[in-house]
Amino acid sequence: MSSIALKRLYGKIAVVTASTDGIGLAIAQRLAQEGAKVIISSRKENNVQEAVKKLCSEGLDVKGLVCHVSKAADRQKLFEEAHKIGGLDILVSNAAVNPEVGDVLDCSENSWDKIFEVNVKSSFLLAKEAVPLLRQSKAGRIIFISSIAGFQPFDLLGAYSVSKTALLGLTKAAALQLAPDDITVNCIAPGVIKTKFSSALTSNEDAELEILSRIPLNRLGKPHDISGAVAFLASDDGAYITGENIVIAGGMASRL
Repeated sequence: MSSIALKRLYGKIAVVTASTDGIGLAIAQRLAQEGAKVIISSRKENNVQEAVKKLCSEGLDVKGLVCHVSKAADRQKLFEEAHKIGGLDILVSNAAVNPEVGDVLDCSENSWDKIFEVNVKSSFLLAKEAVPLLRQSKAGRIIFISSIAGFQPFDLLGAYSVSKTALLGLTKAAALQLAPDDITVNCIAPGVIKTKFSSALTSNEDAELEILSRIPLNRLGKPHDISGAVAFLASDDGAYITGENIVIAGGMASRL
């Protein structure tokens, strides 16, 4: 992507989880391009180092930490780092797992627990733990990354789909609670974005053609299709938007 002329986030500090690849990396890159200091994270040290190296080589202000979002100590380190560099204005909760494919009622209990621990509980805890710092910001922002599957479940992603529906409700409830603090809470629901994570849906030509048949724009999304919307919500341009679940899916059906 070419350099971004807008600098709507100059002076802001952002934490983006699961941000060393795919959608998360694109979000971190875009926030930094718009002037934010960004703390990226991933479960693997090598991935963090490579992503930091890449973004710093582009002249962006980025730091990286290892963080497994299910671990309280790791989450604490993210917010301690943010506090060290000046506070926190933007939290983007992007981490998600899907250890098992299949219909929802065929999901094993272990996989169900892991999916909800990472996709839902960790998002809740990240938001809860970020609030003290966000209250000190002039315009705090929480942005959850859900999925089109949260609106319209995919057969192969049954339990994952339900976890992403839960984020839609978390967004609505948290937005009401935090509005008096001038903290907005919104959610992005990406469609099928061409990443490693979506490979289960696009693993062969027939599967990809089936997915494309559901997308009026007739193409898979790209990570930067999501990152621009996140930057908008994080900026002053999105200051009067809260409690919303925004679908970015090329026109795919999205109705609960």
